[in-house]
Amino acid sequence: MTQDHQRDPCPYSIVNDLGVGFCMGAMGGSVWHGFKGYRNSPRGERFQGSLASIKARAPVLGGNFAVWSGLFNAGDCMIASVRGKEDAWNPIVAGAATGAILAARSGPKVMAISAVFGGAILAVMEGVSAMISRYGADDYKPQAPPLPDMPAGFTPDTAQQQLQALENQQQAFPAHGSQVPPQTNDTIPATPPPPPKRGLFGLAG
Repeated sequence: MTQDHQRDPCPYSIVNDLGVGFCMGAMGGSVWHGFKGYRNSPRGERFQGSLASIKARAPVLGGNFAVWSGLFNAGDCMIASVRGKEDAWNPIVAGAATGAILAARSGPKVMAISAVFGGAILAVMEGVSAMISRYGADDYKPQAPPLPDMPAGFTPDTAQQQLQALENQQQAFPAHGSQVPPQTNDTIPATPPPPPKRGLFGLAG
């Protein structure tokens, strides 16, 4: 089974996402219910009303987020273990199953609607994540070095022909632009003899 190295292993990711879900729900509930408590409270008691609304409703919303996150990650881990691989279908199916389980007390019709809704949300999230990952990967893709200009009218068909053409071009046109014949043992100049040593007053030593 392929492992997703961007998150914790399955047994630990469930507990981790339980805490993350509760924190997200509690923070979002604090903002939402704090605003509602402030607006619905009479003048002079709006701050106390906002705090009372946060204490009463924010933990409930955090618990709902934690339950949803825990069920979703448990389903994701179970499906990945059964299928033996991790791909985009695991969270989509897990999201649909989570929506159906949370609506189990409302009847089969509501369960089906909640399952479709949960699967659709996860499908959109996985699609957006895949697009972001693809566009981000293009920025770090290695770039090939620029090739020198090819002779006029030359259209290589294979990589081997391109390499052969580059070698021929480099041999025919060296770096300084002058055609230099290949050197052999006969053309290599001999090392000049060292100059004679001179002693005192220019006399040979």
